[in-house]
Amino acid sequence: MAGESKAKVIPLHSNSTRAAAQRRASKRDATLRHPSLLTDPGTRASAEQIAAVVREIDQHRFAASGAPAADEPNELAQRIGAASDFIRKRMTGDYRVDEFGFDPHLNNAVFLPLLRTLFNSWFRVEVSGIENLPDDGAALVVANHAGVLPFDGLMTSVAVHDKHPKHRDLRLLAADLVFDLPVVGQAARKAGHTMACTADAHRLLEAGELTAVFPEGYKGLGKPFKDRYKLQRFGRGGFVSAALRSGAPIVPCSIVGSEEIYPKIGDVKLLARLLGLPYFPLTPLFPLAGPIGLLPLPSKWYIQFGEPISTADYDESAADDPMITFELTDQVRATIQQTLYQLLANRRGTFL
Repeated sequence: MAGESKAKVIPLHSNSTRAAAQRRASKRDATLRHPSLLTDPGTRASAEQIAAVVREIDQHRFAASGAPAADEPNELAQRIGAASDFIRKRMTGDYRVDEFGFDPHLNNAVFLPLLRTLFNSWFRVEVSGIENLPDDGAALVVANHAGVLPFDGLMTSVAVHDKHPKHRDLRLLAADLVFDLPVVGQAARKAGHTMACTADAHRLLEAGELTAVFPEGYKGLGKPFKDRYKLQRFGRGGFVSAALRSGAPIVPCSIVGSEEIYPKIGDVKLLARLLGLPYFPLTPLFPLAGPIGLLPLPSKWYIQFGEPISTADYDESAADDPMITFELTDQVRATIQQTLYQLLANRRGTFL
């Protein structure tokens, strides 16, 4: 109608007010989202983001129960973050391998955690004299060898890494047979170990590595249980020559507990020859108990690192002098044997 006025529509919110409200809502929604959703959906979440999600879930759980939230990230968050970081580095190739095949990233993330279960819970290893190992630079650790299977070398490597203040890697010199085995050989290389030959020992020591050798070899590893803790002959002193050439100190290492994990009471020599093994052991549980017989007995272990024997006063020509190498070899062997007797006299029991 001509006389009627048109109704005027008055907006409840202006454009500027509406935009401000939308910004506040977006900001509020963002604070409620998981950290993993704040990133671009096309990208993969990092280890820190995954751990943050787990921490946030914990915080909500604690808030719902009324309990105070933990300041430190829980073990699950740490494990998830570490696993994610490990997978990312393996997928992207963000790790290094040295000329011997040593893969520190794989060793620290996989091999050492597996061995720690045996070290801490099964063998309950006690370590002493770790201060005798240098914080940096080369040293040659010389240890007794026993136990049918070389668990002593593996436990010594865990002892050095976990107990030494610098968490150094111990590079083991192992028998050729180890590297001839399809899976074991590759794993040994990646764990930092190499063949027990003078050339490789010299290269490791020249590179400043902490290196370990077991001069008794198979004679010690496979000796009968009745000869336990009686050191066998230390070869021809090749390890002493390597130490003399590089000027690295020699650290005697005595291990008690390894002799009892597989008490060897017999040897089937025919089977050993057929299988290409140095021996085929008979123990109270193997092979009669089947796979259970492969489980090492939970003996109590002690590993003691003795005072280093300096080689700095010898010139390089001493490495070719049989009298000097024999004297040093005999000195190291006598030190280890005497320490073994002391450890045996002081231990409470075989499995205690």
